[in-house]
Amino acid sequence: MSEDNMSNKSVCAFCGIAEVDEVKLKECADCDLVRYCSEKCQQEHRPYHELLCKERAAELRDEILFKQPESSHRGDCPICFLPLSIDQNQSKSQSCCSEAICKGCSQAHKLQQLQQRQYPTCPFCRHPVPKSQEEANKKMMKRAAANDPAALSGMGRMYCNEGEYETAFDYLTKAAALGNVDAHYNLSLSYLRGEGVEKDEEKELYHLEEAAIAGHPTARYNLACIEMMNDRFFRAVKHHIIAANLGYDDSIQALKTCYKHGAVSKEDFAAALRGHQAAVDATKSHQREEAANFFVIHC
Repeated sequence: MSEDNMSNKSVCAFCGIAEVDEVKLKECADCDLVRYCSEKCQQEHRPYHELLCKERAAELRDEILFKQPESSHRGDCPICFLPLSIDQNQSKSQSCCSEAICKGCSQAHKLQQLQQRQYPTCPFCRHPVPKSQEEANKKMMKRAAANDPAALSGMGRMYCNEGEYETAFDYLTKAAALGNVDAHYNLSLSYLRGEGVEKDEEKELYHLEEAAIAGHPTARYNLACIEMMNDRFFRAVKHHIIAANLGYDDSIQALKTCYKHGAVSKEDFAAALRGHQAAVDATKSHQREEAANFFVIHC
């Protein structure tokens, strides 16, 4: 083994054999610095490569972690195709199809059905609206049994609210494995509080990061708070800027404080303000405003 091998990805980092038709080199599973001709060479090379590997793996993770998501994890309303507000009170998840529908589309659908004297149905899949919470839960359970990620996550939240934390943890774990972002966030809380599982800071951080990468602004804000507590202010500010660009109010307030103390430049703070406003404006529509006014008048 030589230092040249460690900087040359065309040969095995341990034995130096070149890649030919009979020999296929495989990249290190954790970094992109070296390649190996066999698992044996990888194991033999581990003591020499481990430190560099960890440093590069951390760099690659940060590249993913601090990339600005195109939108929040809420996605778009499947009817009007406008971004859903990160305020979950501005939309409703349907137990029949697990779709989150904005209040604007839900209210417009209700009014249309009232005018036509039709039985209430889901605005998206047109299934009849459940007559009770018990019926809604049964529909969600049916979808969860079919491995619907959103339904599994919903079941996890339901059992968590009922204090059945171990059952909630099982549902959330399944949902997260299927890519549900809210499940990742709620798992971070489970590991933080020790609900249904032993407390584990490393796993808490992992699930927070997975949720943040996928555009969960509260997870991003929590990561910023953790970095602040660890005196890593530069990383905390980066998290807050990303969350602000997703429309997260608390991160804008945090950046305002950082700006007052000179921790954020005028240019970066102004850019964050513009990004925040753009994200908020993208969720607005005349139909949604009418729905909001309707609820204000009738509540």
